[in-house]
Order: sequence, then structure tokens, then C-alpha cells
Amino acid sequence: MRAHSIDPESGSDPGLSADALMVARMRLVLSVSALLAVGVDTESGQEHLEGSVWLAFSCYALYSLGVYACTRTGQPYFQGRAIHWLDVLWFTLIVFVTGGVGSLYFLFYFFAILTSSFRWGYEEGARITMASVASFAACSLGASNGDYTAQLLMRTTFLLALGHMIGHWGGSKVTLRRQLALLNRVSRLSNPRFGVNRTLARTMEQTLAFFGASHCILLTRDAANGPWTMRTLGRRTAGGVESVEQFGESALTALDAEHIVLSNREPWPLRLLRAQGHACSIRAPRWLPLDAAGLRRCAAVAAMLEVRSFISTPVPMRQGEGRIYVASHGGLFHKADALFLAHIVNQVFPVIETIGVLDRMATDAASKERLKISLDLHDTAIQPYIGLKLGLSALRKKAAPDNPLIEDLDRLASMADSVVAELRHYAGTVRHGGTGRAPCAFILPHLHRHAARIKVLYGIDVDIVVESNVQLDDRMTAEVLQLVREGLNNICKHTHARRGGIRIGCADGKLQIRIENEACGTGATNFRPRSISERATALGGSTLVSQGAGGTTAVLVEIPI
Repeated sequence: MRAHSIDPESGSDPGLSADALMVARMRLVLSVSALLAVGVDTESGQEHLEGSVWLAFSCYALYSLGVYACTRTGQPYFQGRAIHWLDVLWFTLIVFVTGGVGSLYFLFYFFAILTSSFRWGYEEGARITMASVASFAACSLGASNGDYTAQLLMRTTFLLALGHMIGHWGGSKVTLRRQLALLNRVSRLSNPRFGVNRTLARTMEQTLAFFGASHCILLTRDAANGPWTMRTLGRRTAGGVESVEQFGESALTALDAEHIVLSNREPWPLRLLRAQGHACSIRAPRWLPLDAAGLRRCAAVAAMLEVRSFISTPVPMRQGEGRIYVASHGGLFHKADALFLAHIVNQVFPVIETIGVLDRMATDAASKERLKISLDLHDTAIQPYIGLKLGLSALRKKAAPDNPLIEDLDRLASMADSVVAELRHYAGTVRHGGTGRAPCAFILPHLHRHAARIKVLYGIDVDIVVESNVQLDDRMTAEVLQLVREGLNNICKHTHARRGGIRIGCADGKLQIRIENEACGTGATNFRPRSISERATALGGSTLVSQGAGGTTAVLVEIPI
């Protein structure tokens, strides 16, 4: 599929703003040079120029100066697509007033073609090229007297040929920029703290967005004869929701495990001229048309997914096998798309497997540590209470029926029974651990205990709010607790505030931790919590410090989940 360029109005790439400023500067140089050339020709007496020529070149120079000034101020309109179309209109006017087909200034069209192609890609460059050719032909026929058919044909062909080449090279540059940006984002997602499932989901989401596809499907299995696990992410579920299911053999698993596959369902006339499917070996990159059996398998996959085209590549796994599909309802894919998908997979999945190994090692280590802690609890805490309970029972038996302490002994024995039951339940919870992701059940008690401790030691009231949509695994919970402890400790040590607040929630695929304290009577100073910022950066997040109404200070930590 044709890659779309990065939109500079989104502010996602500062390099594009620098490119826009450079283009505006060159436009100004071009317009001033053209105006000086007209003046030199007039002074040398080579030709007499009409007032319309001076007016056109002067207005274009003023226009270029205005665009340059607005671009320097960061106006998004002057960094968009419309500016290239305005250039075509100006160049058409200049060609018209300078003689039409014989005008040397038809070369100005290449400026618009070049800048649009290297900024927006092949499609925009092709549109600008066609508009330039049509405009040049129209104004040449309207302004020229005599038969200039041969010259017009030569110059329009020149514009078309060079415009196509420039558009192709510009599109390659834009595509390469986007590919490097995607690989950079995917590499940052490979964080062991997030776990395998989160890394897989975000990698699939980034891949889906890059290709502008309808579905991204990942198939994996650990053993040669085991069940397949299918993860499906669609365009409508790209907010982080994916479906995971297990199944046996199907059309999705029938493709050759050693080949990258490209399948496009072309319109009827083109089916007679082009092959509908191609395959490329992962060992010897050479594209070959699919045979009849391969085309039937691809047709079965397309019918199962209800798509027009798809690309698929094997997933390199040390243990087991896998395959990934990227499918589109309306667009078509190219061979370069399939090869780049294979490049993404080859870069990401070895790292994901390493994350899985680290995850299992951490889980096993945590399980052994929990077992040790539970045994220590049984030996050091539960056993003494059991001894106390037995001692109380023995005293109860020795006491006479009319002893006034019998009621107190019964109450103490009951309390010892209750404590033993609670300790055994707690030891069992520690031993077996949590059940994966649990909303708020694990993090709230820790926060409340820490807030109570701060209240006793420092006299600071801490309000805690944890939204119900917060679901974290054990390792991420530990990271969040550490961030919150750091923030509360900063309030205790570096402010005179008497009230603070913690708010934890999820929005736009990010975990948001807000730590704030009231105004403490001193002037607000700019600061950066170094430890919190470093922890957030290690998790792929960011930290923002802001001053609110009334002098309150808030530290907002955002971590992608």
C-alpha cells in the first residue's frame, strides 16, 4: 500500500518544520533571482517588458516573502499541501505573461514537483506533475502565437518524465522516513516490564496503523502439533482491544511456512495481465508467481478474512512457529510492503521471545520467594499464636466452673483462633500470588497503609483515588507503588503542605498517576523530580510538573500500557 507521509500539522516530526522553512527560504531566493533576471534583461535592452511581467514577478516575490515570514512563526497552513498548489498557479501566471510555450520559466514547475514529492510522497508529486503539465499546456496554447506544437510536446514530455522520476524518489524518501519512525517506535515498545502480551498488542497496533490496513492477525504455537493461538486486531479495535483465541488447523495455517506471501485481488481486466499472488522465500529473496494450489490457499484466506488483499510472513521463533497477516478491505499491497513486514517481524520477535523468557524467570523467582515468605510466616507468626491458643485452652480446662476469668479466657481463645485463621489466609495468598491483572485490589491497601503512616509521622492528609478501569500486573503494580512513594516522600521532605492527593487512572492507552499537594505559603519554583522522571522514562513514559490554581503543585506521570 502507498505510504502516507507524516502530517506536519500534527507536530509529530520537528524535522518536517525545518524542511518547510528551508523550502520557504528557497522559494524566496528563486522569486528574487527571477525578479533580478527580469531587471537585468530590461537594462541590457534585449527586450521590452510589459507592466504585467513586472507585476507578476513583483507580486510573486512579495508572496514568497510573506510565506517565509509566516513559516518562521510556525503557522501550520504554510506547511501544508495547499502551498504547493499555489506555487503551480503562480508559475502558470508567470509562464503566461512571459510568452507561453517559449518561456524559460516553465522550469519553475520543477520546484513545486520536487518540494511536494519529497514532502508528501509519490501520489502528491504525481498530482502536482499532472497539474503542472495541464497548466503549462493550457497557458501555452492561450498565450503563444504560431505553431509551437513540437516545442510544446517536447516540454510537456520533459515535465512528465522528470516529474515521475522526482515523484518516485520523493516517495521512496517519505516511505523510508516512515519505516524508520515505525522501527524506532516498535523498538521502544520492547520493554520487559510491560510483558509479552502488551508488547505484542502495541506492535500489532503500530503495524496496522502504518499500512492503513483493516486487520492484523498473529498466529503462534509452541509445539509442532499443539493448538494455534490467534491474536486479532482490527482498525476499529486499535485502541488496545484485541481478541485472543485458540483453534486447530485452518486456511490461515495452510500457507508455506518458508515463504512470504503477497495476494491482491485485481479488477477484472487487470487479472488477465497480472498474477494475483506472489511468494518469496525467506532464504533466497526472489518473487515468483503462485501456482494454482497457492492461489487457492490465498483465495481461501481472503474469503475467510473477507478482504481484498493481504500480506503474510513467517514469524521467527526459537521454539514453535508462527505467522502474521496484514489484510485490507479496499487497498492493494506491494512487494516492498511484504518485505518490510518481514523486516519488522525479524527485528521484534526475537526480542519478544527474550521478554517472555525474562517474564517466566521473574515469575518463577517470585513464586519461590512467596513460598519462602509463607513458610517464614507459618514458623514465626502462626506457630506462636497456635501455642497461645493451646495454652489458653489448657488454662480453660484447669479453671473451676465458678472462676470469674472463664469468660475472659474464652474471649482470648476466640481472638487467637481468629488471628490464626487470618494469618493462614494471608500466608496462602502470599504463597499462591495474585491472579494476574486485578482492578485496584492489590494497589489500594498498600496506598492506604502508606498514607496512614504519613499521617502519623508528618501530619499530612493524603486523598487517594484509584479509578475502576486500572488493571495492572504484579510487576507494573510494584513500579506504580514505587513512583507514588517517591512522590509522597517529596511532599513530606520538600514542602510544608498539610494536604496531598494521589489519583491513578487510565486514558487514551496510558496509565496516568497524578501526585499533588496544596500551596504551602512559599513561592513556586520550577523543579524536576529526577528519580520519578527516570523511572517513568525507563517505562517509556513521561513526567510533567504543573502549577495549578491557588499555587497547588502537581506531578503527572503518563506511562503507555
